[in-house]
Amino acid sequence: MKKLNLLLLAFLAVMGVTFQSCDDDDGYSLGDVAVDWATVNVKGAHVYDFTGDRWGQIWPATTDYFWYSPIDGQRVILYFNPLYDNYPEGYDCSVKVLSIKEILTKPIEELTAENEEEFGNDPVDIFEGNMWISGGYLNIIFNQNMPSKMKHLVSLVKNTTITPVQDGYIHLEYRYNTYADTTGYWRNGAVSFNLKSLKITSETKGIKVKINSAKNGEKEVSFDLKETPSPVGLSQMDFSQMEIK
Repeated sequence: MKKLNLLLLAFLAVMGVTFQSCDDDDGYSLGDVAVDWATVNVKGAHVYDFTGDRWGQIWPATTDYFWYSPIDGQRVILYFNPLYDNYPEGYDCSVKVLSIKEILTKPIEELTAENEEEFGNDPVDIFEGNMWISGGYLNIIFNQNMPSKMKHLVSLVKNTTITPVQDGYIHLEYRYNTYADTTGYWRNGAVSFNLKSLKITSETKGIKVKINSAKNGEKEVSFDLKETPSPVGLSQMDFSQMEIK
């Protein structure tokens, strides 16, 4: 019996160290849940990690999403349980993935006289502060007047039909096409546009994006090239019903 008690005490001591390393030393508990906008990085067959806008390089040590099929460069909203800091080498944290919500991810396109009609220019409903640059992407959250049949088209374009003002900014346009299909039912929408194709130099002041606002008409929104945190309250937003392409 004495030998059994000693073994039990030894086991409890080891388990105490194990739990302490996860809960105390690293500042995380198994109940902690974090959320971040992130970019998927595919490393090989069934091997991937994330670059979080806030959390940096994220290693998915374990996951509840075993069926997830990663796409390189895909933007997602990542829900996770932080486990360890700086593990493995080259990462800022190791996590358990709880949920992955994919965000429509698109490149910048070229608008010409021939394709301008397809891009459309319908009014958009975007709250102030719901356009921001992070992770090398222009991220936009908007209210969508839901379609009955056809997905709405969202685009970030370079308008080649006009000569942009030479003010040190890269001029882009956010275009929206409802295809005249709206129902009056409103839901949250989100899209991320990859900015890597832009030719940014030391002389570039930033980016100006022209939008056709439903409330304010045509206006330009200016961005410097600094990274901006995602809006507060992100974890409560549901994008599962959006119908965009």
